[in-house]
Amino acid sequence: MNMIDPFGRTISYLRVSVTDRCDFRCTYCMAENMTFLPKKDLLSLEELDRLTTVFVEKGVKKLRLTGGEPLVRKNIMHLVRQISRHLESGALEELTLTTNGSQLGRYAGELVECGVKRINVSLDTLDPARFRAITRWGELDKVLAGIDAAQAAGLKIKINAVALKDFNDVEIPELLRWAHGRGMDLTVIETMPMGEIDEDRTDQYLPLSLLRANLERQFTLSDIPYKTGGPARYVEVRETGGRLGFITPMTHNFCESCNRVRLTCTGTLYMCLGQEDAADLRAPLRASEGNELLSNAIDEAIGRKPKGHDFIIDRRTNRPAVSRHMSVTGG
Repeated sequence: MNMIDPFGRTISYLRVSVTDRCDFRCTYCMAENMTFLPKKDLLSLEELDRLTTVFVEKGVKKLRLTGGEPLVRKNIMHLVRQISRHLESGALEELTLTTNGSQLGRYAGELVECGVKRINVSLDTLDPARFRAITRWGELDKVLAGIDAAQAAGLKIKINAVALKDFNDVEIPELLRWAHGRGMDLTVIETMPMGEIDEDRTDQYLPLSLLRANLERQFTLSDIPYKTGGPARYVEVRETGGRLGFITPMTHNFCESCNRVRLTCTGTLYMCLGQEDAADLRAPLRASEGNELLSNAIDEAIGRKPKGHDFIIDRRTNRPAVSRHMSVTGG
């Protein structure tokens, strides 16, 4: 029952945003005074479980929980435990999540009990003042303690850092040495034009081709075929022995191999992160106790998955490519 899009790509990776809420307000992601969805509009945990189960039955092998910050969703571990049954059956190969790390001290052990083996932690700086500036509300010490707890529990961690011009670009070498020194991969990401924020993204945007050139003055980077199922291209860093990934939606469109779709906490399915076209799965989900209507709606949506996104950041195009914030769709 594999899902095949119009370009012959097998859709095997589902990202599920369990909430649009977050306990941070990262400057490149959202405005400080965000208006979040009313809780009544969110799918229940039981509905999210039912939806993800249908996707697993239709061939999804990797499932990532995202947000917002997924671990601030009330009773989130109930959903994780429910989904983990697909790991036990072998239908699902991997269950993972992307987090800002603020709640890891509380949930790391339980995540491991549910079969989660690795997670992504978003961390753009190791400088407390910069961290407060970029997150507005975050506490670096709490995140670092969460990473300690996650590693102690046995979770493998990849650090994700958004590269921002004149902010953390000079710090990436230090972040790289720190991550690799603790046995963690690092992936750097170009900022994406999603949603209105309080700043001009042209002031933030740093092409990773430029960052890589700067890093190669200090490090020996060798391209390797390593893949995690996402869009990152990896290199091995000779001096540290670790891996460094580059996610380049702006300078190198990675859409040709896209195997992903994204489900929001309201039941909206986005076939592409950088396009507005979407499918409402909440209506067929609630229209019948059976899953035939839901399955048909998913097939119709996959049948119109676009070839790629249309992200642009320049002085002439200073509006977001899509109106929704990343926290709505999920990272």
